[in-house]
Amino acid sequence: MAASAQERRTRILDVVREAGSIRVVELAERLGIPAVTVRRDVAALADDGRLERTHGSVALPGGGAGGRGGGQGRVIGMLVPTVGQYFDEVVAGASAAATAAGARVVLGIAPYGAGSDRAQVERLLESDVDGLLLTPNWTPGEGLVGSDWLGELPVPAVLTERRAAPASPAAGLDAVCSDHRHGVLLALRRLAGLGHEAVLLAARADTRTAHEVRAGYAAAVGHLGLAQLPVIDVPSPADSRSPGDDGDLAARIAEAARSGVRAVLVHNDQDAIQLPPLLRAHGLTVPEDMALISYDDVYASLSQPPLTAVAPPKRAVGSEALGLLLRRLATGDEMPVHQTELLPTLKIRKSCGGPVA
Repeated sequence: MAASAQERRTRILDVVREAGSIRVVELAERLGIPAVTVRRDVAALADDGRLERTHGSVALPGGGAGGRGGGQGRVIGMLVPTVGQYFDEVVAGASAAATAAGARVVLGIAPYGAGSDRAQVERLLESDVDGLLLTPNWTPGEGLVGSDWLGELPVPAVLTERRAAPASPAAGLDAVCSDHRHGVLLALRRLAGLGHEAVLLAARADTRTAHEVRAGYAAAVGHLGLAQLPVIDVPSPADSRSPGDDGDLAARIAEAARSGVRAVLVHNDQDAIQLPPLLRAHGLTVPEDMALISYDDVYASLSQPPLTAVAPPKRAVGSEALGLLLRRLATGDEMPVHQTELLPTLKIRKSCGGPVA
C-alpha cells in the first residue's frame, strides 16, 4: 500500500534531521519515492515552516540551509516549442539575464503537436531546477493544451509568450508576453499613413502569435477606419505544405491587387520573404505596386528588398521572464502575480514604401 502524504513527510523530516542538509535527489533515492513527489512534499513542509530549501537541497529551519538573494547559483528550466527562428531570441534573452544574475538556464524542447510538454517539464524537474520558464503548446480553440498540471508544479513558474485563460489552473502563474495586437496596429497605422485605405492580412492560424495577429487585425482595421478584408489563410509547416503553396499565396495577393488593394501584412517572415519574386511573376513589384510588411522580424532584413517588419521584443521577453522568476523565488507568495505585456516595435525598411528611417 502506498504511503500517505503524512507518512511520507514524517519520513522526509526524519532523514533531514539525520543528515542535517541533503539534496532532494538523494532524499528521493534514500526514501525510494519519485523525486517529483518528494519535491511536492518538501514544498508543503517548507510552506509550513518545517523545512528550509536552497538550490536542490533541504534542511531543518535554522540548520544552515538559509536562502539566497538574487540568482546566484540558481538553475532555471526553460521549456520552448522549438529552437530556431523566433524562440532562439527568447532563449538568448533569458540566458543572458541568467548569466548576469549568476544563474544558468537548462533547456527542454516540446515540439508543436508532440504532446510532450509535461514529460519535458518532469525531466527538467529531475535536474533540480529552482524554477521554470514555460512556453507550453497552444492550439486554436483550446489555448494551453491539457494545462491542469500547470497548477500543480512544485517550483515557481513563469509563462513565457503564453497567457492562461482566467478559469485555467494556470491562471495564477506569472506571465510575460509580447502584445502582438499592438504590433499589428503599428503596421496598419504605418500603411494607413502612407495612404492605403485597405490592407490585406495573410496569416497562419496554428500558433498563439498567429491568433493574436488575426485578432489584432480585426481590431486595428476598425480603429483606423480601414476596409475589413477576408484573411488569407497561410498553411503551417505541419500542414504538409506543397511547393506551390507560396505561389498560391502570391496569386491571391495579386487577385486582391486587381481589386485595388495595394498593401499586405504577412505572418510570418518565412512566407513574406518569398513573396517579392513570386509577385513579380504577376507583374507586381514590392514596394512600388504592393507595400509589404512582415510579422516577427527574424529574417526580414535579409530579404530583397529588405522587409519592413513588426518586431516583437523577443529577447526582452526572455530577459523579463527570467528576472520575474528570480524575484518570485526571492519573495515567494509575498509578491502579487505579475502578467506583463511588452510592446513590439516597427522596423521601417524598403518594402512598404515611404521614407526609410
